[in-house]
Amino acid sequence: MMRELADNILDIAQNAVAAKATLLEIALALSTAQDRITLQFCDNGCGMSPEMVGAVADPFTTTRKTRKVGLGLPLLKQTALMTGGTFDIESEVGRGTKVSVSFGLSHIDRPPLGDVAAALYTLVLLNPQMDFVFDCRCDERSFVFDTRVIRKTIEPLEIDCPEVSEWVQGYLKQEIELLLGGNIA
Repeated sequence: MMRELADNILDIAQNAVAAKATLLEIALALSTAQDRITLQFCDNGCGMSPEMVGAVADPFTTTRKTRKVGLGLPLLKQTALMTGGTFDIESEVGRGTKVSVSFGLSHIDRPPLGDVAAALYTLVLLNPQMDFVFDCRCDERSFVFDTRVIRKTIEPLEIDCPEVSEWVQGYLKQEIELLLGGNIA
């Protein structure tokens, strides 16, 4: 079964959480003119050594203690390359990690986008100590969601309190639906 790109967003974000990042920036760009979907993740976590960066695409390289296999990044890389896309990872110990991946938009093997709004909402709700910037673009239109701005606006409330959480969920769903509309499955 083909994973949705929204699942990959959650998977890579979990890596940033495990790396003790306090900020994760996620950019999603869809270009019909270039026939491309691009995802980029930048975190300020603990980063990786050059040796680890070189090995992350190997399914038998993982930092998990519960199992010896890590398939998230290797499968993402394989899928991207299969669709005529790209995969790149940069990291520096103590400075964070940047993962960039692109897919051929119209390629038959491109995974569906999935429920990006639900994935982003889940990240915010389950990681209230962390800040997220979601920069979503579709051709000439864009939408940016920044938890740092939200936090300043809602003080003294917390981002995971029920009223704010409900608003975040609805806002993300509405804005991403408006942005992407029927452009992508």
